[in-house]
Amino acid sequence: MFAKKVIVVAVSLGLLAAGAVQADPLTVYGKLNVSAQNSDDGAGQFSELKSNASRFGVKGDYKLEDDLTLIYQLEWEVDVSDEANEKNIKARDQFIGLTGSFGTIKAGRNDTALKLSQGKTDLFNDYEADLKTLWKGENRMSNSLAYITPKFAEFSLMISHIMEDSEKGVDGQSVALMYGDENLKESTVFASVSMDNDVNGYDSSRVFVQGKVAKIKLGAGLHQQEVMAGGTKEDGYLVSAAYPLQKFEVKAQYQTLEDHDGYTLGADYKIGKETKLFAWYSSFDFFNKADTDYLAIGLEHKF
Repeated sequence: MFAKKVIVVAVSLGLLAAGAVQADPLTVYGKLNVSAQNSDDGAGQFSELKSNASRFGVKGDYKLEDDLTLIYQLEWEVDVSDEANEKNIKARDQFIGLTGSFGTIKAGRNDTALKLSQGKTDLFNDYEADLKTLWKGENRMSNSLAYITPKFAEFSLMISHIMEDSEKGVDGQSVALMYGDENLKESTVFASVSMDNDVNGYDSSRVFVQGKVAKIKLGAGLHQQEVMAGGTKEDGYLVSAAYPLQKFEVKAQYQTLEDHDGYTLGADYKIGKETKLFAWYSSFDFFNKADTDYLAIGLEHKF
């Protein structure tokens, strides 16, 4: 583990040094998100600190010939609530690619098109109520090639190809057609339709839409998944709503998959441009296992 940390630091410092010599734009960024949480996972209640996908990384670009630009990113998740000798560093999106008038190509470890198609509809991403609690398809795949077209009339297409990586492996594909801006700043609506073909053992498809009515941000999603090895199809839906109230944002979300369902209520409070306090309560009812309940309060800072 010590050697792994040394490698991570060395790579980061190496990129910083290269950027300084070549005067390339390079950004060091990250997010720290920690909550004190009371958890009931069905076996009993306990308190814990959770590091909700806290992360750090470096990214940048380098101008090449004509309109070509080299892009790169190295990102790691870090569990700041874990003991130092635990495996608390793991890779997230890490890639090198090219961008130009033809669009963008990335090679490495990438979120699939289907995963990215949700935009910001999931209001409790990275928490216990993350939509992956019920739905398959939240995949970050190694051996992955991704192509994103330029936007045309607010539409863009993303295609992910996951290489088989072994003689007995199977290639996978993920495709998403997206409309608008997921942050709802450049468009009033964000919408998408996406599909996975044999990605991480599942075929999945989704439709998402999110927009604003007055000040209320409303979102909805439909999902279907099927296990590749002769599994039955399962369907579910998600609805979410967020309302700004001075420095607060009040949020609610409900999600289903067949006989499983869950809801989450929460609120964020801005105490700085990149800093917020948050609290939420989440409850899930499962058909074939114990129900779960979680209550959390925490702090997030982006840099």
